[in-house]
Amino acid sequence: MILTVTYNPAVDQTLHFDGELAPGTVSRTADARYDPGGKGINVSQYLDALETETVATGLVGGFTGRFVTDALASEGILADFVDLDEPTRLNTTALAADGEYKLNQDGPEASQAAVDDLLGILDEHDPERVHVAGSLPPGLDADAIDAVATAGAWETSVDVYGDLLAAVDGEYELCTPNRSELGEATGTDVSTLDGCATAAERLRDRGFERVLASLGAEGAFYSGPDGVLVADALDADVVDTVGAGDALAAGYLAAIDAGESTESALRNGIAVASTVVEQSGTSVPSFEKVATRRRAVELSQY
Repeated sequence: MILTVTYNPAVDQTLHFDGELAPGTVSRTADARYDPGGKGINVSQYLDALETETVATGLVGGFTGRFVTDALASEGILADFVDLDEPTRLNTTALAADGEYKLNQDGPEASQAAVDDLLGILDEHDPERVHVAGSLPPGLDADAIDAVATAGAWETSVDVYGDLLAAVDGEYELCTPNRSELGEATGTDVSTLDGCATAAERLRDRGFERVLASLGAEGAFYSGPDGVLVADALDADVVDTVGAGDALAAGYLAAIDAGESTESALRNGIAVASTVVEQSGTSVPSFEKVATRRRAVELSQY
C-alpha cells in the first residue's frame, strides 16, 4: 500500500470569466469548479484509478478541510487526516479573456504536535511506501519531511520544490523533481541531459537512492543503482500539463508497488502522464489505454 502525505492541501477554486478582469469593478460568473488539491492528494487519486491501494493523509482544518475529506470519500479514496484549528487554504484560479490569474493562500499555521499526530497515523497504517509531496504550511520546515522518512520501515519518496529538496537531510528511496527543481536543488545547469545526469548524481550522493525527473515534452530522466535511463514522451494531444508530474510519479510508483522492473515502471509513468495531459484540470481521466500506451514508450540507456 502507498500512503501519500500532503502537509499543505488546498481547495482549488477555478473561475471562468467571459470578459477581462479590471480593478475597481465587480466580475461575476456562474462557472465555478472546486476540487481537493495538493500534490500528494493528486497522486492518491491517480493511484486509486490505477487500482493501487492507497491512503491519503496530511493536515486539514475548518470547512475547507471538510470539503477535501468529503470529496475524497465520495471518490472512494481512504483518507485519514490530522485536524487543525484553522481552515485549509483556498487557492483560486481565475480564467479570463485577458489571461490567467492565480491567488494562493499560504495555508494554516502548523506545529510539531501536528507532525507527531501525522506520524501516529502512518504508524497505524504501516504502509510499504510513503510519498510526501507539495509545499509546507507556515510553522513547518524540512524536518517535518525528514521525520516521515525516519519514522518507520517504509520506503519514502519525496516531491517538493527545489529549495525544500535541497534542505531535506535523510535517506530516501526516491525523489521526483521536475527539471527546474532538479537544477534548483543542486545548483546545476540542467538544460542538457548531461546536466540532468550531474544533478541526479549529486542528489544520489546526498541520500536519494533513485531520482526520477520529469522533463516535460522530452519525457523523463531516471538515475539509480540499476543505471541511468531516458524515457521518451509519447505523442499526445496536450490540453493541460497540470498534474503531469504527479501522474508520472503515480504511474511509476504503482508499477513498482506491483513488483515490476524499473523499465516497466518508467513506461507506466510516461503512459499515465500522457493520458493526464490530454484533459483540462485535475479531474482523473480513464486509464484504460495505459496498458497499450506503455508498450509504445521508448527507453534508452544514458
